[in-house]
Amino acid sequence: MILGLDISTSCTGWCLLDEKGVLLDMGYIDLKNKKGMFEKALVVKRKLSSLHILNDIQRVVIEENLQSFRSGFSSAQTLSTLARFNGVVSYQCFEEFGAEPTFLNVNSSRKSLGIKVVREKKCGISTKQQVLDWVMLRLNGSYTWPTKVLRNGPRRGQTILEAGCYDMADAYVIAAAGLMNT
Repeated sequence: MILGLDISTSCTGWCLLDEKGVLLDMGYIDLKNKKGMFEKALVVKRKLSSLHILNDIQRVVIEENLQSFRSGFSSAQTLSTLARFNGVVSYQCFEEFGAEPTFLNVNSSRKSLGIKVVREKKCGISTKQQVLDWVMLRLNGSYTWPTKVLRNGPRRGQTILEAGCYDMADAYVIAAAGLMNT
């Protein structure tokens, strides 16, 4: 069994696949309301432990953190914080599962799975949405995604996907690519 992780300080997505690539479970860890890196890390550690108790996880693959920043995206300080948090969670995985995690580049992972992302300026659809759409298509309705009902605003009463679904989809991509790179 393989565990794929999309690590972030606001929301960490996780996905479990069996050796044949069949989805066993996935979810996300909402960290937005947690204060400080260590409280966030403790919440992730507890989830990793509960996943380990319930599953025979043999490998862990983690989305590699960004190596450089681009204008209009994350600042150097944000990238540094994300890299530190990625390191903490990576070590927690090593400690919990007894093996070094494998780190995969998100773009290489998408490419290995045949995911073709079109720039948002060209198609009007964000990269996150394109990846989520690809995963939903691949799972062919076999997974029930978490949703919420909007309570106010112009779309009040409308049911939408939880924001963590994007992180879950990224974790799925990393896990699936990890199986291909065995």
